[in-house]
Amino acid sequence: QVQLVESGGGLVQAGGSLRLSCAASGSIFSINAMGWYRQAPGKQRELVAVITSGDSTHYADSLKGRFTISGDTAKNTVFLQMNTLKPEDTAVYYCNADLRPRPWDPLKHYWGQGTQVTVSS
Repeated sequence: QVQLVESGGGLVQAGGSLRLSCAASGSIFSINAMGWYRQAPGKQRELVAVITSGDSTHYADSLKGRFTISGDTAKNTVFLQMNTLKPEDTAVYYCNADLRPRPWDPLKHYWGQGTQVTVSS
């Protein structure tokens, strides 16, 4: 079994910062990429940022410059540093991982349970 556990969400005032963490554990042979998505009330889940095993990163265009994704491959952990937060950043933030549990498995997608981020104006 593979688990993704997020932490670091909470309530912050506009202009503030938060750092989210996500740790993957369990049967993991290799991780291809890890990332963050978010879902605001009444909206579809959207990509925030992704980092690959080769440390390539990709961001939603609207978030470039404010959010930074990084990873600790030795600990199967990904971080999301969020700066200059705005009320519209309020959402549940989900961790995602594309990984192989065993060498012969195809890539599988896993999700964390989500962590709430609320930005007050």
